[in-house]
Parts: sequence; structure tokens; C-alpha cells
Amino acid sequence: MATVRIQDEVMLGKPGNWRLCFQWVSYHYENETPSQTGYRFIWRKPNGQLQGARGQARIPSFTMLSRLIAKAAQAGWLVRCEPEKLEDQE
Repeated sequence: MATVRIQDEVMLGKPGNWRLCFQWVSYHYENETPSQTGYRFIWRKPNGQLQGARGQARIPSFTMLSRLIAKAAQAGWLVRCEPEKLEDQE
């Protein structure tokens, strides 16, 4: 089991509605597995709680996808938060 910590987040939609989020997160495991970081898309319910969906979040359109990525870039965390040696993770 893992605990997820949101490091950075941008979202589309208005408060009180379903909102699509793009996040930079860290996963912290209960066993000896080292922590991992990465991006994820996830929905927030109208009450602000996250909608867990077994690792999947439906992205309704490329426009929404690109807007979220642009917002993260404008916020300054899109690439800044990535590890320097990404080729080691591929």
C-alpha cells in the first residue's frame, strides 16, 4: 500500500463541480520500496475530495490535456520537478 503526497497541482473546472487535476506527486510505500515521484491525472469531486479510480482518470479531450500541461508549465513546476536522469527510469 502507498501513501500519495501531492507536491503540485493544477486543475480545470469551477469549485462545486467535478474538476480534472494534473498533479506532481510522491508515492511513499509501507514496505522497503523506495519512494517514487511522477505525474498523474485525477478527478476531484464537487466536494473537493479526490476520486480514486484504480490508477485511471478519463481525460475528455486533448484540449483539456494540453491546457492542464500548459497551466503546470506556467506555474513553473512541470519540468522543474523531474529527476535529472530520466533515462534511468525508462
